[in-house]
Amino acid sequence: MESKDSYIKRSSGILMPIFSLPSPYGIGTLGKAARDFVDFLAAAGQAWWQILPVGPTTYGDSPYQSPSSFAGNPYFIDLDSLKEDGLLTQKEIDAVNWGDDPARVDYNALYQNRYPLLKKAMERGWERDQKAVSAFVAENAGWLPDYALFMALKKHFHMASWLDWPDKNARLRKRDTLDSYRAKLDGDIRLYTYIQYLFFKQWNDLRTYAHGKGVGIIGDMPIYVALDSADVWASPESFQLDKNGFPVDVAGVPPDYFSADGQLWGNPLYNYEEMEKTGFGWWIRRVDGASKLYDVLRIDHFRGFAAYWAVPYGEKTAVNGRWIKGPGMSLLGVLKNWFPNIRFIAEDLGAPSPDVAQLLTDSGFPGMKVLEFAFDADDSSSYLPHAYEQNCICYAGTHDNDTLTGWIAQCKPADLQKAVKYLGLNKEEGYVWGVLRGGMSSVACLFVAQLQDYLELDSQARINTPGSTEGNWQWRMRKGALTKALAARIAAMTALYDRTNNGVG
Repeated sequence: MESKDSYIKRSSGILMPIFSLPSPYGIGTLGKAARDFVDFLAAAGQAWWQILPVGPTTYGDSPYQSPSSFAGNPYFIDLDSLKEDGLLTQKEIDAVNWGDDPARVDYNALYQNRYPLLKKAMERGWERDQKAVSAFVAENAGWLPDYALFMALKKHFHMASWLDWPDKNARLRKRDTLDSYRAKLDGDIRLYTYIQYLFFKQWNDLRTYAHGKGVGIIGDMPIYVALDSADVWASPESFQLDKNGFPVDVAGVPPDYFSADGQLWGNPLYNYEEMEKTGFGWWIRRVDGASKLYDVLRIDHFRGFAAYWAVPYGEKTAVNGRWIKGPGMSLLGVLKNWFPNIRFIAEDLGAPSPDVAQLLTDSGFPGMKVLEFAFDADDSSSYLPHAYEQNCICYAGTHDNDTLTGWIAQCKPADLQKAVKYLGLNKEEGYVWGVLRGGMSSVACLFVAQLQDYLELDSQARINTPGSTEGNWQWRMRKGALTKALAARIAAMTALYDRTNNGVG
């Protein structure tokens, strides 16, 4: 039976980034391959498609460092759909080199070649679609004009961080200066506006298709926003910045399982005291924007609401930080009241902490349990399935973990032996599928595995290695990898443990 305080019915889903979908144009998009994946999820009995943040990416290619927490990634706009809509020709698309390796994303090729094509589409569609674009701009007036101007200014200043713009009045948003740039940069403002119109048009079509198959979308909402973003530039009062716009402290986490130096993220920290005076309006607008994309929001780094790690700006590592008390339920209570129909997942991973545990209880949000963390032979882990409560989400591994095949190959022999004994792993079933069975059979209301684990791929298919700047966010699935036999095997396990999609998405 379902726990009365469970936000999600007993079900399961698959974690698969949009960029990892196959396509002939260098990166996964919102087109046919995305619909094919939805069809696969439905055939496999899955209720949920979990994705990574879908915002534009910049230096480092991380979806967790975007120039906007509202905007969509231009790379995800499907070119075949633009061709069908009369905005591009096949000849124009085929003239572009999208990279030489279909198994990896070539972000440099995308950066160089995607925008000129989208500009052609804008030039053909701007007047034709003016009524729809105007309605879209009006609906997104809280962020889109600032974002389009911000990106136009970045382009004008050779993509430099807004903190390095040579025009101080543009950095500090002086009204007359911005009015002058709006006139001067009108063409680029139109381009960035139309790109967002195209993205959300395709996104809404895909989301409607997924819902028609009974599949919901779980989105990842980073707790922090990038320093070089329209969010910070347009709302400096909401962040801990000095009078010139530079951060006082920045975000990160102390030394942990992933890194001896901790992780220095570099994001500006929120000015929660100032935010509270406005009823946390900035957060309300942000969650409202996310609700237009996703059915469930996974709040990344949930522990930052209980206490956050503040590192002095300019430090080279996260070691010399300090814990500062977060807003807790004063913020989360506001979000729950404003959005009673939105379901949240709290990413509460990390060293156990009483304040985080209490905030999780007070919020009622389901926390996360990761099977790859469960089998430390020297530790009696709370991530072992027998310790779960219903109102939690079990992951085989997240995008920050190795694939199960990679984990099995590289974990300590004693840890693997513990997993073998605990889960009854055997060669006939396969160790990977035995771990997946352990998650599926758990009491957790939702079980999520990476697609790479169902495909039994090794560490070459890992999405991200925290603390590393090389090779992340690039893995792509090969065309043809999703077979009817694989869908049937997943569906059989899903049905055995009563997680079959009954339209809960």
